[in-house]
Amino acid sequence: MDMVNGVLNWVGTTAMVASLLLFYPPYYLFKTCYSFLSWLFPEDLTGKVVLITGASSGIGEQLAYQYALKRASLALVARRESSLQQVADRALELGARDVIVLPGDVSAPDDCNRFVQTAISHYDRCAELIYLVLQDINFWGSVQTTFAALPHLKRSRGRIVVTASATGWNPVPRMSFYNVGNFFFHPLRQQDFISACWDFETLPVSCTELGSQVGITVVTPGWIESEMSKGKYLKEHGEVEVDQEMCDAQIGLFPVEYDKNCAKAMVQAAQQGERYLTVPAWFRAMYLWRVFAPEVVEICYRLLYMHGHGARQADTASRTMAESGGKQLLYPTSLRSEEIKSD
Repeated sequence: MDMVNGVLNWVGTTAMVASLLLFYPPYYLFKTCYSFLSWLFPEDLTGKVVLITGASSGIGEQLAYQYALKRASLALVARRESSLQQVADRALELGARDVIVLPGDVSAPDDCNRFVQTAISHYDRCAELIYLVLQDINFWGSVQTTFAALPHLKRSRGRIVVTASATGWNPVPRMSFYNVGNFFFHPLRQQDFISACWDFETLPVSCTELGSQVGITVVTPGWIESEMSKGKYLKEHGEVEVDQEMCDAQIGLFPVEYDKNCAKAMVQAAQQGERYLTVPAWFRAMYLWRVFAPEVVEICYRLLYMHGHGARQADTASRTMAESGGKQLLYPTSLRSEEIKSD
């Protein structure tokens, strides 16, 4: 076996690289032509039913507005009913055919079943296309919502648009990974969030009865304007806290994309039947660095994110550069204000 593996390590790697070089040009040409045709003839969303979780703020809120501009019918889900109602009112003004507000917690299986069934009963359009747009950091919430909606998605040949995390293939250091709950998410929740990308990728294969009846669009955003990029996070027992300094240290000199631009790109990718989307597009280059020069990436992370012994976790070079002008140049105005939704 050692000899066989040794031969395969050399021959197999060489053959794989050679075949990739031969295969990629025609494949890329096909993808380009397909994308161009899909751009010319996008799917008409007028009257289609779109269920969006996490719709009370950030990307989820902007998705509601973008689908409203496409004349879709919306079902908006989040825990904050008052914020949801404001989003619903604005969506109707922008042209949504109909909007229903469904307060609920996607981490609760009963809630997932309730808001999916309520949306189906309200619209009574199982024959129409249903878009399920999952905007939640809790992996099991996405799984439970998908499970509840899957029979209807299959019947209507719908599409799941799931937001995972670009850190699934380009992990960024978490300064407080070992200090549970001090930054962004509980580490287990963060790991769930990252793994969502891979689990939804394999759904059409692992779920054999699904086949090609339900489309999948996996979105891996970089840093996007949101409550999280303002430093709002959940502590270990679900308490909400805001730590802008730690968030600035995490983002550093990474440009932050507007949530509106991210939502617009997501809707367009779903209309065109795209399987993958990274927002902003330049962030995909980070993957190449990670694959071909991992040592360089590690050195950069050490220089940017490590802090001296006894220093505060936020006292890093990345935060210093952000405070020295990077934040004014590279962050949206909303991230430079102290206002944040607290309900």
